[in-house]
Amino acid sequence: MNAPVTFDGLEVGYDVPALPGMDAADIQTPCLILDLDALERNIRKMGDYARAHGMRHRVHGKMHKSVDVAKLQETLGGACGVCCQKVSEAEVFARGGIRDVLVSNQVRDPAKIDRLARMPRLGARTICCVDDLANVADLSEAAQRHGTQIECLVEIDCGAGRCGVVTTEAVVEIAKAIDAAPGLKFAGIQAYQGAMQHMDSYDDRKAKIDVAVAMVRDAVAALLADGLECDIVGGGGTGSYYFESTSGVYNELQCGSYAFMDADYGRILDKDGKRIDQGEWENALFILTSVMSHAKPGKAIVDAGLKAQSVDSGLPVIFGRDDVKYVKCSDEHGVVEDTDNVLKVNDKLRLVPGHCDPTCNVHDWYVGVRGGKVETLWPVSARGKAY
Repeated sequence: MNAPVTFDGLEVGYDVPALPGMDAADIQTPCLILDLDALERNIRKMGDYARAHGMRHRVHGKMHKSVDVAKLQETLGGACGVCCQKVSEAEVFARGGIRDVLVSNQVRDPAKIDRLARMPRLGARTICCVDDLANVADLSEAAQRHGTQIECLVEIDCGAGRCGVVTTEAVVEIAKAIDAAPGLKFAGIQAYQGAMQHMDSYDDRKAKIDVAVAMVRDAVAALLADGLECDIVGGGGTGSYYFESTSGVYNELQCGSYAFMDADYGRILDKDGKRIDQGEWENALFILTSVMSHAKPGKAIVDAGLKAQSVDSGLPVIFGRDDVKYVKCSDEHGVVEDTDNVLKVNDKLRLVPGHCDPTCNVHDWYVGVRGGKVETLWPVSARGKAY
């Protein structure tokens, strides 16, 4: 860019990677690009699936951290709202016009509880998870102080080994306390089995989720026996949604990565033994990177290193090519094995990140591309909102 530019009424200066109307070949790198056609197909497909199975879909906003993507998921996929993991993240979605927001996590710090209790004033249904009786009183006090209502889900640890209670008795005890607490409303159960989402084998994933379904079914029945109905029985991720949706007990899915698809999720297998990124879902998110050096034979250096991605789930995969391979990275450089020296300086490559969630969190913008042109520029609205 040769001069400051204005986008949606905001002067964004010189630091945007692209502008609508540009050729995709002119996008500055490294940056995140979205194949809008693939993204829209993924969103529609999940929306159609959820409706066909009588499920609501509460999309996981922690994956993309984008108000624009969340609104697209509502419009094209019929999403009922979003999940977030932190209050600051939830506030961004509420301010952006998302009207049903679940913090699918515990909120315990007094300052965070206070902010959560103010969120309904933004016009959003506000929900959080609880796994401790002591939390109930704190949430109730804050909601009463602000004259608002916080809805609460009792979280069950159904195998992830993180937050959540492990007995039906504990679920019922906390649910009763929520139901009796001024300013709070018992809304149901949170039961997301995160530990099995990336297990390669379909049968292994099913065995894990069968345990979770049994726990949830028992808890729902016990709550109903005490006169407590669950509006939400939530869970289900990209690696398991077909199990929860046919369980007869879950009624809300919480899938996130399906929309973008990363290399780690792409490796898991469907019931026919096929990778899920080879039919079930399409790669829609890429790190666009450029070759910046080819001074050594057999080795190209690109400009997407550690600061452009997360490699906790493995290195990125070069999309659509088997003649070159991304093999190593440092802060600002990526090393691409180019045995036949086919790459040239300034050639661009699309990388499928190993893990989309933390990769998205290190970028400011999504560049939406369709038909070789930049169609839109979306901010990563909740970037860095980790508190």
